Amino acid sequence: MRAHVSEIVFDCADPAALVRFWAGLLGGAPVDRSPDWSYVEPPGFVRIAFQQVPEGKAVKNRVHLDLHVPDLGAATDEATALGAARSGGVVTDAQGDFQVMRDPEGNEFCFVTG
Repeated sequence: MRAHVSEIVFDCADPAALVRFWAGLLGGAPVDRSPDWSYVEPPGFVRIAFQQVPEGKAVKNRVHLDLHVPDLGAATDEATALGAARSGGVVTDAQGDFQVMRDPEGNEFCFVTG
């Protein structure tokens, strides 16, 4: 038997707000299934869901999304306008450039080129 990824779930304080950030970033229509569960199905990607939990984020994520973009600066500016924040500066290595970002609740993700 092989499993397949049906969705990626983020714990959060405000599912309705966070799904709107990610829908704005990746596309797709935000869906509020209940007050404590929302999701978006971005074009060409697996569903991303957000479930309300009582505790806040305390440490770095153990898993994060790497999002390939053609223009690192433009992607960073757009995400920042939606409510994200940069975490450090642009990092360049043999594979290309990347920028660590945090969504409005502090979950890390990276924009990558190359």
